[in-house]
Amino acid sequence: MKIVHISDLHCGENYFAPRMLEMAIREINGMKPDIVVITGDLTWNGLLEEYGLAKEYLDKLECKRLIVGGGNHDYKLTGFLLLNKFFPRPEVLVTDNAVICYISTSRPDRDVGEVGHRQLLWLRETMKKYKTKFKVVAMHHHLVPIPDTGTAQNLVMDAGDVLKVLIESGVNLVLCGHKHRPWKTRIEDMCILNAGSVSSRRLRGFFSNSYNIIDIRRESFRAELKIVGGRKMDFEEILRGYDGLAHLGDLKMKR
Repeated sequence: MKIVHISDLHCGENYFAPRMLEMAIREINGMKPDIVVITGDLTWNGLLEEYGLAKEYLDKLECKRLIVGGGNHDYKLTGFLLLNKFFPRPEVLVTDNAVICYISTSRPDRDVGEVGHRQLLWLRETMKKYKTKFKVVAMHHHLVPIPDTGTAQNLVMDAGDVLKVLIESGVNLVLCGHKHRPWKTRIEDMCILNAGSVSSRRLRGFFSNSYNIIDIRRESFRAELKIVGGRKMDFEEILRGYDGLAHLGDLKMKR
């Protein structure tokens, strides 16, 4: 099963790069993914016209299933009322060998993330039903601090409790967005994969617009980062860091 993971479109902001989003959509459609997961911040201020613009773009995606979740920007100005109207989603998506859950970490007019006790109870009970499947949980906010993003602000407030439930439930893969910085973290047998921004120019350092490609095979998976309009990169290369300007040519932003 091939999953494409994109995040932080930010339709409507001054730094929104429509050409990058159009290019990413063409690339993704060429891969013919089974599922596209979008981990929030579709909009800038949760406005009706911004949601309309995001839907106009995302309707162009060609995949078997689309899972769209909201981010803190989408919840601004009662934008959370529009999210499910434009992008209704199942609480749980079950395939032959995997189960995918999206849990909301966003709250109206707050930048900080939170899962909450009731949602954690639901997640624990849900995961019990799918013991033999590859388990994926998606959310907007980052669960652990991300390098090159400053102090650990806007983290999931109850991250400790969330990590405990995820690990005890045997979750294999967690997908996050929010910080516009791709990163991969492993905690015990669980991997946390952060996506960069697919179409905002508010990027970190030398990073360009990007998204993640995940191939799941039974109980294992392989994750790669795809530069929009550029090459694929193994996450191990990102974890090693960059030597001066050696990689600048590979990561150069194309507008």
